[in-house]
Amino acid sequence: MENQNQKSKIYIIIFIVMILFAIVLTVTKKANAPVVVPIQDNHDIGILGNGGDLVFLSILPNAKVSGVLNLTGEVKGGYFFEGNVLVNILDLNKNVLKQGHGTATTEWMTTDPVSFTASIDFTGLPKGPAYLEIHNDNASGLPANDKSILVPITIE
Repeated sequence: MENQNQKSKIYIIIFIVMILFAIVLTVTKKANAPVVVPIQDNHDIGILGNGGDLVFLSILPNAKVSGVLNLTGEVKGGYFFEGNVLVNILDLNKNVLKQGHGTATTEWMTTDPVSFTASIDFTGLPKGPAYLEIHNDNASGLPANDKSILVPITIE
């Protein structure tokens, strides 16, 4: 009988340890997850172009940026071709200061929102107000199919 009690205690201890382990994993994942700020009304915060297509962006509108930043975002479908989206830095006159691209991290052949990542290098660019542009990778080349989102930033 005592042997049965010991087995029961061991099972209870193992069960409690498993629950604690699951809790620690959940808390750790939440602590390491990127902060996602859903963008509600893009025009009130200065986003130009097709701002309604922007679901979220890790660089907030009007943020001060410098150096090399890893960007994550999500836009409604239709911006990607072969998993790529254009991510450029523009001056206030909408001239391209630096071209770049992002890569889809979820299924890109959809009209649903698509997550992406990009590494943006602001090094050596003129300081002051600018735009971060998310531009569709327009395989057709036709201007009628172009669309973009312009997020205001300040380069430091």
